[in-house]
Amino acid sequence: MKIKEIIGILNELAPIQYSESWDNPGLLIGDEEKEVNSIYIALDATSEVIEAAHEAGAGLILTHHPLIFHPVRRISGDDHVGKRVMKIISYDMALFCMHTDFDVTCMGVEAASMLDLMEIKILEPSLGEDIGLGAIGYLKEDLTLRELAEKTKESYGVPQVRVYGGLDEIILKVAVLPGSGSSGINYACMEGCDVLITGDIGHHDGIDAVEKGISIIDAGHFGMEKLFAGYMQLYIQKTMPELNVTVDRVQKDFHII
Repeated sequence: MKIKEIIGILNELAPIQYSESWDNPGLLIGDEEKEVNSIYIALDATSEVIEAAHEAGAGLILTHHPLIFHPVRRISGDDHVGKRVMKIISYDMALFCMHTDFDVTCMGVEAASMLDLMEIKILEPSLGEDIGLGAIGYLKEDLTLRELAEKTKESYGVPQVRVYGGLDEIILKVAVLPGSGSSGINYACMEGCDVLITGDIGHHDGIDAVEKGISIIDAGHFGMEKLFAGYMQLYIQKTMPELNVTVDRVQKDFHII
């Protein structure tokens, strides 16, 4: 398939016009007329991911986070972004990113579904009730905060979570916001949620949230957003079965020692 045909189908899932004005999704490297038969999906286009995609024979790398985010004045090996751009071009690959367009159409609802939440709706609506950041839903049964923390680790496949709040508190209404989620605390409070499950929560945001009456489970930025790869694998296999799809296995979260 030509890359422009692939882009057309990806935009049916998450239209690029839904992305935030500050964002930079889309085709960042490559020729949309190029024919490809293999896609490599990852959260970020790191050097390791680029090498793994090349070894897998991919013609297109699909990531969640844009490699090129700020204005680029030069492309050279002296810069970590330039070095990766040059490597992608030298391997005759292309790079396409789905960032906040995917966040507002898919990410929150999928994160809520992975926890088996019921009566799911958007946490921070932006373009109508069905489009926006994060999601809210109800547990099928009451759990303590400690029990929900264990369920969160299992659901998202993360080794540990950070918890703010009383571990024996009973939880029923849950908000989820993959990525950096401090912006969702007030929204979750206004919706009467018992807990917000998100990532990148700082110390003061965490303790302030508890003062506001809501607990926090921090499952990490990477820990939650890595669902992007599996979600997109299934979507591509369903809509473009002629393409070979490889999901990244080399990228890892940071280590806690």
